[in-house]
Amino acid sequence: MKNLPLTDTHISLNAKMVDYAGFNMPVQYEGVIAEHLCVRNNIGVFDVSHMGEIFVSGKEAKKFLQFITSNNIDNLYPGKVQYSCLPNLNGGIVDDILVYMLDNSSFMLVVNAANIEKDLLWLNTHNSFDCKIDDQSSDYSLLAIQGPKSLDLINELSESDISLLEYYTFITGKIAGVDDVIISRTGYTGELGYELYVSNDHVLKLWNMLFSKSNDLKPIGLAARNTLRLEKGFCLYGNDINDSTSPLEAGLGWITKLSTDFINSPYLLDQKNNGLEKRLIGFEVIDRGIARKDYLVFDENKNEIGVVTSGTMSPSLNKAIGMAYIDVKSLGKDEILIQVRNKFILAKIIDIPFVK
Repeated sequence: MKNLPLTDTHISLNAKMVDYAGFNMPVQYEGVIAEHLCVRNNIGVFDVSHMGEIFVSGKEAKKFLQFITSNNIDNLYPGKVQYSCLPNLNGGIVDDILVYMLDNSSFMLVVNAANIEKDLLWLNTHNSFDCKIDDQSSDYSLLAIQGPKSLDLINELSESDISLLEYYTFITGKIAGVDDVIISRTGYTGELGYELYVSNDHVLKLWNMLFSKSNDLKPIGLAARNTLRLEKGFCLYGNDINDSTSPLEAGLGWITKLSTDFINSPYLLDQKNNGLEKRLIGFEVIDRGIARKDYLVFDENKNEIGVVTSGTMSPSLNKAIGMAYIDVKSLGKDEILIQVRNKFILAKIIDIPFVK
């Protein structure tokens, strides 16, 4: 396992550490429910420094990204962030990513930790453009400050007025005495929040300054990160999306701009025109039990119609919720059955997000 710059800090806070995508990561501190509700109602900080940062720059950087990603790069401007994905040649997804436009010929891609090497290989393999691809993942740490009180804390530490930042925009500025920090109004919780990209040399100073300025701030682990994102219906790579799920099936048509010409866009256009075979849906368990990843889904006649991709007990709703792919011909049904070991539990299909 690879240690993060703050690994010793997490251990000193009695965090439970686990191997996540090859990194030694804090999965929880105080407990999942307490940490989850802290972010929903107050403020928490995640160390997500395992995420990858890949820089693309050069004369044809924009042209390359328009070809390699599913969203419309023309909608970006310096200081703007875009959620997108890297489509593969089989109708699936190499990875879901964030694209940061630093200037007209320079971009930062934020990729999932487990996919850094895969994404680099994919990018380099398809780079027939006049641009440079530079993996700087090992140089950056990333802190996500999330929750209703996050703006007050970040504004107190920043030399810039962070209240001016709109959703999915960023600046590069000075915060807590640290220069050249990318301050981004983004996050994976559905709450007001900010993500701070900082050099490894300065992340401990930034972490300590955050806690010195707020008595409400708590460290939050990966377990609560998962329950928070699921309540908002955010897809997790490796669960809800992967190499064999199309962005259209995953409900990500809004980041799949078929008016642009990108890798395998004709396949996705045909898929849209001819109709999908499966769709990602949300469900709430009615019976006792929790539906977990890979549990099979059935109709009322116990015909297999799909599979669960994510499931948990929602701390905000105190209900078991989840997402699953089911056959489109079964989408008109209100209820489904999920096989939990040797029994079937009843669930109802509901709209995503679960927490509005």
